[in-house]
Amino acid sequence: MRMSKKPVTTAAPSADPMLYGQLRELILSARVSVARGVDLIQVRTNFEIGRHIVAHEQVGAERAAYGQEVLKELARRLSAEFGRGFSLTSLKLMRQFFLLYADRKGQTRSDELIASAIGQTLSDQFQFPTQASPPFALSWSHYVFLLGVKNTEERCFYELEARNQSWTLVELKRQFDTGLYERLALSRDKIGIRRLAQEGQVLEQPSDLLKEPLVLEFLGLQEQAHYSESDLEAAIINEIGRFLLELDKGFLFEARQKRFSFDGEHFFVDLVFYNRLLRCYVLVDLKLGKLTHQDLGQMQMYVNYFDRHVRREDEHATIGMVLCKKKNEALVEITLPRDANIHAQEYQLYLPSKQELQRKLAEWTGRA
Repeated sequence: MRMSKKPVTTAAPSADPMLYGQLRELILSARVSVARGVDLIQVRTNFEIGRHIVAHEQVGAERAAYGQEVLKELARRLSAEFGRGFSLTSLKLMRQFFLLYADRKGQTRSDELIASAIGQTLSDQFQFPTQASPPFALSWSHYVFLLGVKNTEERCFYELEARNQSWTLVELKRQFDTGLYERLALSRDKIGIRRLAQEGQVLEQPSDLLKEPLVLEFLGLQEQAHYSESDLEAAIINEIGRFLLELDKGFLFEARQKRFSFDGEHFFVDLVFYNRLLRCYVLVDLKLGKLTHQDLGQMQMYVNYFDRHVRREDEHATIGMVLCKKKNEALVEITLPRDANIHAQEYQLYLPSKQELQRKLAEWTGRA
């Protein structure tokens, strides 16, 4: 009896993991680019809608008198045809958006501006500049939030940082809620505050890292609860991405409880970071209570060790940061040499009051 041959099956070739990863990144990148392009078109469209509304209002005084009714009718008709996004509130925001950014670009509400608004077509207006300097770099949701920031310098700062750091809307709101602008401004003179509005935060020297206080509300630790330095450290590690964002730009996490030894003794640095913009190590020690001169002396030893035995010749001097619940400026000044690369910073586990920060900033700029 002849045995029938079983069909030979060949295993399906497995996909090359590297190739799959490359294709996956390509597709994801393309989708992000498409979404970003849609966002920019929406922003530009809303800007032009605002332009046309302003042009219509300013053609004659009699039109401006009933502009509110015109907007209501526009909102009704546009919403009926195009759906959400064209409510009366939305049209008012587009009008405000145009007025704000037209002024920022040095334009005025002159006859020339009105004529250009009436004469241009959207196809003309959508000729974007190069990707390196787009006219608008954020989503419409970002700009709607920024329109609510009344202080011009503060609004410019958050716009620059959101663009440069690619903040999501959630991250932008969190940084605003924690008073990032005020916390950075409080450690700068008047020239430094103006630079924040004009350039955003630029890291050129260790003092550029300072903000008071660090806000660690995302750790989930209760202000009144009993917790140890180990608990604080563990919470930071669990939320290391958000902690890096709060520390500043350019930070890379290297080690936790970094051990070094000399003269038969072992010492441990709570957290070790590297800042690629300043090109230096940043050592962080966590303290629960009031800052003491022993805390500063210990950090001085850590910094000396890293400078002498760890950092390379092409790297800048190590920075030491002692995070504490309460610091004493007089104690810091009398303990540390004037040129010490060591800083004591307070932290808190709850969102600060923006009103209090603004009051402090007003007092500070009044004295400066």
